[in-house]
Amino acid sequence: MSINPVGLQGIDFIEFVAPEPERLDRLFRAFGFSRTLHHPARRIDLYEQGEIRLLLNRGSGSFAAGFSALHGPSISSMGWKVHDGLKAQEAAVSRGARARTEGDLFFRDGRPVPAVYGIGESLIYLVDGANPQEKWERMGFVPHPEAVRVASKGFTLLDHLTNNVEKGTMGRWSSFYKDVFGFTEVRYFDIRGAKTGLTSYALRSPCGTFCIPINEADEKKSQINEYLDEYKGPGVQHLAFLTTDILSSLKALDGLGIEMLDMDDDYYREAYQRVPQVTEDREEIRRRNVLIDGDEEGYLLQIFTRNLIGPIFIEIIQRKNHLSFGEGNFSALFRSIERDQAKRGVFDEPRG
Repeated sequence: MSINPVGLQGIDFIEFVAPEPERLDRLFRAFGFSRTLHHPARRIDLYEQGEIRLLLNRGSGSFAAGFSALHGPSISSMGWKVHDGLKAQEAAVSRGARARTEGDLFFRDGRPVPAVYGIGESLIYLVDGANPQEKWERMGFVPHPEAVRVASKGFTLLDHLTNNVEKGTMGRWSSFYKDVFGFTEVRYFDIRGAKTGLTSYALRSPCGTFCIPINEADEKKSQINEYLDEYKGPGVQHLAFLTTDILSSLKALDGLGIEMLDMDDDYYREAYQRVPQVTEDREEIRRRNVLIDGDEEGYLLQIFTRNLIGPIFIEIIQRKNHLSFGEGNFSALFRSIERDQAKRGVFDEPRG
């Protein structure tokens, strides 16, 4: 069996849609994404920072608009880089994917960009073309008439994106990524907080450039089922932006209204016992609520925002020779999320 049956080469873009697109425009720019390209017919703007590309679809009557009508602010599609889009679509369909004959992206000659259905009936576009500028031109994008260049916040790549799914479907979605695209399972987690928990598979792409963890949970008021209720179905729970200097990235975000989850007082005493080799400023790590995990070979630093796009949030992560997902932080992170849920009244009993 081919280990990379569709010729996957990495994530090309993530597409967002929202009833109030200007809020997402401000959020993207606050995170250091410059608005550079525009599709005049489809009303799609492109934002970029490092090797991360975000699309904001403003078009009415589009696939994305219909997706937003159901889900609200959401991730309606993503693009995956492949060697040959049509061949990749044919291979994916032959292995069990469902083709989408027409999305919102077309080549200038009128041909639709090949796509298949992904998580929660979102789309996965299969985009070929090694030269980024030529690729976007082929799809009808032009320099944005109101381009906005902003200072980078140091984000270089999409490290991973996490899916939330209904109880009992995690295995099916894991098989979707493994059987259709050749992902491999690299971790299994069973995580408990004070009130709730989740189970998760973490899958790595056959090209080795990104991962997709998949979460499900039992408890009705768990963070997973809260997401599913608000999003009205499964989808992308969060994106992880990779940085080489998390403290500098966080400093660059100061004063922009992007709120992070907090850590409890006992966390850092235990964290530095587990990971004593951290070289970054420990007081600054603590002040900014950055989480730490690692082993004898390396470590990572990570932090999570509160929900920013409907129930979707952002993770910021720095890796130093360490490829895990911060398993050592899961208990503390769960307590932090549950505190945030409590502030929002999630655990309050309804009055009779």
